[in-house]
Amino acid sequence: MVEIRFHGRGGQGGVTSAELTALAAIEQGKFAQAFPSFGPERRGAPVMAFVRVSDQQIRTREKVYNPNIVVVLDPTLLQIVNVEAGVPQDGIVVVNTRLSANELRKTMGLTRRLAVVDASTIAVETLRVPITNTTMLGALIKATGVITLDALRGPVEKRFGPIAEKNLRACQRAYEETVVEE
Repeated sequence: MVEIRFHGRGGQGGVTSAELTALAAIEQGKFAQAFPSFGPERRGAPVMAFVRVSDQQIRTREKVYNPNIVVVLDPTLLQIVNVEAGVPQDGIVVVNTRLSANELRKTMGLTRRLAVVDASTIAVETLRVPITNTTMLGALIKATGVITLDALRGPVEKRFGPIAEKNLRACQRAYEETVVEE
């Protein structure tokens, strides 16, 4: 089973990212679940969302404590949240940042394998808004292969309707521009 934790801020689409990941996994014939973790936070407050993907039925319903993958939609969270909490040594952290993996490691002290992409710029240039949910899914796919770009198409089209193609372009561009540490 693959477990993923998304870190974002209210209104950035972290919960949507988790839901789309689970729907794409189901589209591929896998079992998946997605759920948020937040209370009465306001827009802009830190939020988390979780995804599990498996080839077998998923019986657990608890919070994800030891994710294999962490996706950080907002780089300012690196200063206030320990995004590597519970991540095993062979885990990966996918970050929206303008910094290289080495720069990010030096400034933030991250120790897990990194994948980086400037999702904010891609979102603004492609979608005309700084919402990085579908953009970061392209980075997630490039870094991990947990789902495919093709499997994501249907869920994105259903969720975003007339703006689905823009979201898919942002996702594709992030996939192409993500740099993954070996």
